[in-house]
Order: sequence, then C-alpha cells, then structure tokens
Amino acid sequence: MSVIAAVAAFQAVLLPLDAIETYDRADHDRTVTECDRLASHPDDPEAVAPGLRRPEMDLPAAVEACRAAVEADPGNPRLNYQLARAYGYSGMHEAGQPYRDAALAAGYPQSLFVVGYIRLIDWDGRGADPCYGGELIRRSAEAGRFAGLVGFPHYALSGLFEGCEAYPVIDEAEMQGFLDEAEAQTSDFYRSALIEQLRARIEE
Repeated sequence: MSVIAAVAAFQAVLLPLDAIETYDRADHDRTVTECDRLASHPDDPEAVAPGLRRPEMDLPAAVEACRAAVEADPGNPRLNYQLARAYGYSGMHEAGQPYRDAALAAGYPQSLFVVGYIRLIDWDGRGADPCYGGELIRRSAEAGRFAGLVGFPHYALSGLFEGCEAYPVIDEAEMQGFLDEAEAQTSDFYRSALIEQLRARIEE
C-alpha cells in the first residue's frame, strides 16, 4: 500500500458501532505493569496505577513499555488504550490507531469517551464526526464514565448533534439519569454546580 493510500485508509475507516462490546473488568488482568506506571490517565476509572498528565509523561519510555505490555497481553483493553495514548501524544496517530480501535472494540469506558471526544474535535486528523463521536460519549455515560455523564448532556444541549439522524438519540430522561449518576459520583462543588446548571437547561 502506498503512503497516500495508507493515509486515506487511516482517515476514512471508523470502527462500526455494532462492533463495540460491553466492557467487563473481570475479563482482564489488572496486574500493574510499567505501561500502567508510565501511561495511565489520571481520570481513567479502570486505571490500576496513579495517572500522569501529558506534560508528566516520558513518551518514548511509555511507548516502549506499553508495546511490551500489549505484546504480553494483547487482548487487554487497558493496555491497548494506554499504548494508543502514548502514541497519540507523540503525534503518531496512525501507529496508535489499531490499539485505539482494540480498546474501543472492547467497550473500554475511557476509550469510549476519549475516542468520542477525538471525533468531535478531529484531534487525530481523521476528520470530525460529531454524530459518531456523540454516540461514543453517550455510551461512555452508559458505562458510568463521569466525563460522559456530564459531557453528553453538555454537548447535546449545545446543539452539537443537530442534524444527526440515527445516533446519538437525545432523550431528556436519559440525560437526567446521567446527571443523577454524575451527582452520585462527586462531592466537588464545581462539578456539582455544573450538574445543577445542566439539569436546569434540560428542564427549560
């Protein structure tokens, strides 16, 4: 395949929504690896080690550690997500895409939100797709990811999904349920204030 064809394929192909499974942490090894120490996200609810923000990461070391971890446990969505994260922050989106897709296909909650957000803003250069991205963020909310619980109502109320047809479905009762779950997850004043504002906008 030529470089041009490879880039075109990278840009065009999105993982089909019906290929995404429901994640169950009991199905995967949760032993802490060097990949976890170097590439965990601080907000990932499935992380097994303290997370690092992008400026704190040693990206070459994270890529190397996560490649080794995925080679040893290729079906582990947490490790695939972290390798994709390290590649993405290194600007190596095409190299990271198979691992991002592997984590997404497993329904890994952090991947549902992150890939959804990537598709909203076209962070990786594959093209923005707010409908596809919105559905992933909605599914991250279904999986209990806090960012999805508040993010999906926020984006929906902002009109980002106007013009979307098959998905995501905008259901006010579902969004209120997402905010109920978000409220149960936090005691932070600023997060609670955001939830209160979103509730009021839904009720208007």
